[in-house]
Amino acid sequence: MRLKHLTLAAICGLFTFWAQASDLSDKLESSDYVLLMRHALAPGLGDPPRYTLDDCKTQRNLSAEGRNQAVAVGNWLRKQGLKTADVRSSAWCRCKDTAERLNFKGFKVEPTLASFFDEMNKAPEQTQALQKFIAERRQTKGPQALILVTHHVNIHAFMGENVGSGDLVLAKVDAQGKMVSYQVIPRPE
Repeated sequence: MRLKHLTLAAICGLFTFWAQASDLSDKLESSDYVLLMRHALAPGLGDPPRYTLDDCKTQRNLSAEGRNQAVAVGNWLRKQGLKTADVRSSAWCRCKDTAERLNFKGFKVEPTLASFFDEMNKAPEQTQALQKFIAERRQTKGPQALILVTHHVNIHAFMGENVGSGDLVLAKVDAQGKMVSYQVIPRPE
């Protein structure tokens, strides 16, 4: 009798896992959802003076822990049922390194994901540009997930909340690319 209960519990656990996995992947396959990700752990705040985007040595970069976090997030997303993704990244090396380590067959740099940390007055303009990008991509992305790797200032301007390094935001968006609702997914381990 005990074996029967354990077997039943295991089967129920599998169905729960599959239901959760398919829920996230189903949402991301639709055009109504986008996944934003704050780059993985890059200790510090901002970038050093006189940094340049074409030289990673001049920027704040992922730590070894951050590199491992990015790989773990990519693995977790695949366990949730994501098979393909259109991954876009800010031009900052910590974002590009995060996007690469998600391991979804490459990524593209997207200017609307660029940090405006040094020029906070650009938040409204940058957020509008991001919304326009999302609106355009949702029409052509097909069934693949749209994953946007960016910075905390960009995510805060888009959704009004701070998230931690490596955290994910599942955002439901309207036809204009504006957020309708969201769910924060703490960085998967």
